Amino acid sequence: MTDEVAEWRSPRTTGFRWPDGIRAAACITFDVDAESPILFEHPETAGWLDVMSHQAYGARTGIARLLRVLDRRRIKATFFIPGYSAERWPGICRSIRDAGHEIAHHGYLHEGAHGATPADEEARIVRGLAALDEVLGVRPTGYRAPNWELTYETLPILARHGFAYDSGLMDSDHPYVVAVDEGPGAATLVELPGHWALDDWEPYNYLPGITGSGVIASPAEVLARWTLELEALVDEGGLFMLTNHPFVSGRASRAVALERLIERAQSIGGLWIATAAEIAAHTATLKLEPVVHRRPILPT
Repeated sequence: MTDEVAEWRSPRTTGFRWPDGIRAAACITFDVDAESPILFEHPETAGWLDVMSHQAYGARTGIARLLRVLDRRRIKATFFIPGYSAERWPGICRSIRDAGHEIAHHGYLHEGAHGATPADEEARIVRGLAALDEVLGVRPTGYRAPNWELTYETLPILARHGFAYDSGLMDSDHPYVVAVDEGPGAATLVELPGHWALDDWEPYNYLPGITGSGVIASPAEVLARWTLELEALVDEGGLFMLTNHPFVSGRASRAVALERLIERAQSIGGLWIATAAEIAAHTATLKLEPVVHRRPILPT
């Protein structure tokens, strides 16, 4: 079988399947970025109280509201936490852990990987692991790259440090297994794909001169968009991977819209609402043929 064919086969012919009685899955995830992405991209903002207060909203207000939503709906979510966020806001991060939600890795200072050396990438991942261990006593099994930025060196680094899954590639509607290199017996990870369309940063987030267009979407519009994608992915038997940020979707009307989305998901028969770790663990049992991502060779 050629590489091209292997990349484009239907999930139904690769052996992927959900547990018995399950037709699709939904994963509600939160990236607990707080100040970290702005500080990494714009270190001068450390002295700007207005910007820092905007980023601190999740830690001071939004996370507690979102934990109440999840408790009311009786579901467990996955929280991807940068090490710096855990260090700066240990109390609220411990409340996430203590509520029984999954803690996963999201870099140290939310550092993008594009342009970084492999050594830099690895050092940042290791520093994030150390922070989550020190503050939360947690050794995460899952990783989401800050800014969704991965290089061809990222997956081998994750495998070396014992991660079970990554959530950040965008080439499938279903979970799959990815080989970290092309050698025989190469290590593998489970991939839980996402997409920008299911990320709240794009429609909601705005900081003048830093991020966003200034056109802030209505939660009603975002709810309609996400509900349409949820229902379409259920019809496809796929994975609905939602990415929210507590400083963004923790605001009052947005949290209401998120709860309505969760209510809709819970009303769909055969939809499994699970943590990323639970979905990855199921996928790992299926003995799927690993996908190899090969770097394209530019034409001369």
